[in-house]
Amino acid sequence: MQNQFFDCSTCHRQACYTSTPEDGPDYCPSKTKRESIDQAVHLYQDHPDVRKMAIAAAKTEGRSYMKWTRVEDTIDFAREMGYKKIGIATCLGLIEENRTLHKILTVHGFFVVSVCCKCGAIPKEDIGLLDSEKAKPGTFEPICNPIAQAKILEEAGTDLNILLGLCVGHDTLFTRYSKAPVTTLVAKDRITCHNPNAVLHTTTFYYGRLLQP
Repeated sequence: MQNQFFDCSTCHRQACYTSTPEDGPDYCPSKTKRESIDQAVHLYQDHPDVRKMAIAAAKTEGRSYMKWTRVEDTIDFAREMGYKKIGIATCLGLIEENRTLHKILTVHGFFVVSVCCKCGAIPKEDIGLLDSEKAKPGTFEPICNPIAQAKILEEAGTDLNILLGLCVGHDTLFTRYSKAPVTTLVAKDRITCHNPNAVLHTTTFYYGRLLQP
């Protein structure tokens, strides 16, 4: 049904960034999805935890806009929320970055705990993967274990968990099972040095193949 269609990628007005959202296209969710939007506003206004987080995020944006890095944003947001203990769910491949982040957060007054993705050293075969499906067949490969990471950080009583380079899918599982709120600091992309946005900026040439079926 036409009134169910919406796709902000086809909009070139961005009326939602103005005080007149009614100027958006007919399929604009600001116009067609008012019930969902009203439900969200209700949560921001009337749910104490949601309200606190939304205000903290907006305050951090106001202070940091075009001035701070995401690391600094994360520190400021955590302070605004009153968080004391921060968990890091890190990829083994970013263990050095994990050590650096641990130092930075500690310097800024947080108690920090971190858990590596390979914790438990569980063979991939144990969850049903074939040897031929591994990154390096014929070798021992432990699974990435985001559910264990989430459970261990829950046991530690973290107030906020930071994702540091977990694989696609593993980050999804961690977020699903994390008791504490989750924010992503680094998105895994082995080819672009963990900058997946680089691909979106280069589809007119280098990564044009991604636009082919």
